[in-house]
Amino acid sequence: MTDLHARAEAAGLSRQWQDAKGQDQCVSDEALAAIFDRLDTGVDEVTFVSGELHETMALPDTCRDGAARLILENGETVSVMLRDRALSGIGQPGYHRLEQGERHWTVAVAPPHCPAPPPGRHWGSAVQIPSLREGGGAFGDFASLARAARTLGHAGAAALAISPAHALFPADATLFSPYAPSSRLFRNVWLAPAGDPVADAPSLIDWANAAPDRMRDLRLVYDRLDEAQGRAFDSWRQARGERLEAQARFDALHAYFHARDRASGWPDWPEDYRDPASEAVDHFAAEHRDAVRFYAFAQWWADRALRDAADTARDSGMAIGLIADLAIGVAMDGADGWSRRGELLTGLSIGAPPDPLGPDGQNWGITALSPFALRRQGFAPFIDTLRAVFAHAGGVRIDHALGLCRLWIVPDGAPADQGAYLAMPFADMLRILRIEAQRANEGRGAIVIGEDLGTVPPGFRDIMAKAGMLGMRVLPFERDAQGGFLSPETWSGQAIAMTATHDIATVAGWWKGRDLEWRARIAGHAVSPDDSNGREQERSALWRAIGDDGQEPDDPGTVVDAAIAAVARTPCPLAIVPVEDLLGLDEQPNLPGTIDEHPNWCRRLPDTLDRAVTTPDVAARIAALNAR
Repeated sequence: MTDLHARAEAAGLSRQWQDAKGQDQCVSDEALAAIFDRLDTGVDEVTFVSGELHETMALPDTCRDGAARLILENGETVSVMLRDRALSGIGQPGYHRLEQGERHWTVAVAPPHCPAPPPGRHWGSAVQIPSLREGGGAFGDFASLARAARTLGHAGAAALAISPAHALFPADATLFSPYAPSSRLFRNVWLAPAGDPVADAPSLIDWANAAPDRMRDLRLVYDRLDEAQGRAFDSWRQARGERLEAQARFDALHAYFHARDRASGWPDWPEDYRDPASEAVDHFAAEHRDAVRFYAFAQWWADRALRDAADTARDSGMAIGLIADLAIGVAMDGADGWSRRGELLTGLSIGAPPDPLGPDGQNWGITALSPFALRRQGFAPFIDTLRAVFAHAGGVRIDHALGLCRLWIVPDGAPADQGAYLAMPFADMLRILRIEAQRANEGRGAIVIGEDLGTVPPGFRDIMAKAGMLGMRVLPFERDAQGGFLSPETWSGQAIAMTATHDIATVAGWWKGRDLEWRARIAGHAVSPDDSNGREQERSALWRAIGDDGQEPDDPGTVVDAAIAAVARTPCPLAIVPVEDLLGLDEQPNLPGTIDEHPNWCRRLPDTLDRAVTTPDVAARIAALNAR
């Protein structure tokens, strides 16, 4: 074994990986070396250990056998005796502190599993918040979400899954993808309600005008704060301390340099401003005190509105409430990359290796938390991230949950196929996730859904199920070894059932071949006969699995009805029907692999949900779901 290969093995970088066809692939030495040039693997001392409730825990090498003191999270102090560098089982979940002489360690003890869904079989919907028509704005916001939640809750829904609400770049209306956030610790302030209804809002969101308009409207709200609101905001701001201050400073600096230089992120700023602790940044914050305060206010206003939406969901009768979405990473040139750089895989992007759908691999243009930084910092960055997304949520969907286990990392500027898998501290992260999920939702607990689609490592789903995480079973992907569609009654009960996701065709769109048409249009040709024939065969196979014994219908609405009835029949504890399928729409919110070739994250729903649910087709679909 060469020195490079030994270093890779020690760091958790896999030289071998298995593609979607099950064939072994090898990472080149050149690719490994390029990754190591950017990877900070140093961990001076392990100060965090995790374990299971009542089970003996192995301790770091820096522990020695003998007497120690255990301080439980509730303040109780227990004298313990360490033997064979191990700690006897602890019967209280949480974050405890083990002390021995001058050394100390955080000891995280996890409950057995994440909270379970409510008893019975329930249903919910999923929405892209900006697509909502409630309120009549240029795009949907958290106030729109509250109204939509009330409508669906009164209709019988137990949950409403939402698009990521992470902070974006308020001053740059071109950066509106919810999966490439500036920070996962704060909110998307564009979704903070402000302004008047817009007459005849178009079917596609004009972000270039709508986002700046929203920021101007928020400024008017800020300027008109009354004394009581001002005190409430200042108290909230003070309680959030340095993290909020860093976010507000970043947003103010970003707005300033974007307006002056069209700078897209902190790497484009003058060098003195790239360090959040610099005198230049302090001077800017003092000179632009009101701008910094405004961006902090925008976070407060957004967070209040999201909390109100969550309260409305519960008050409407939803047993679960809002299901938040945790993006897999952040844009490196955003607020987290600026103020929390040492926590991230700096100089590296995450993505996916080559597969049949992406023969060149995928580079998602975002980065993620570094496993080495997590160990250096006692997993605080991961805990902070979880607490931010669990706030106001009755559940969380973890995008690309495989990222808890491993990440495909690629050096910035390199082709996506020049990457490698980097192991993550899966066991530690899963235990922390269980602790935070049990404490979420004001102590009521929150369900956890892991997006486990695509190539899944052996045993991953079993580990998820043991931890009480729900997987995702999506109608087009539930197939047998021969490619036929599985009967809904045979789907796993350890997952949620879905008709579609935001990244694939709606049921009606798939039946009509809209996804094939989009791909062909982007490629500059007509849909090929092979693709058309293949879809015809798939349509027949799907109808055999979910339809009656009659002839395939011409009306896509009939197929939508059957698809929703099918997910309702599954043993899954929760069926999620995206609002696009509930309404029988043709177009999907996002087409992966495109930037501006398809109107990603721009589509509006045709009507408000309170009107839509009264139409005969939608009412019948809801009735089928309520009959679960």
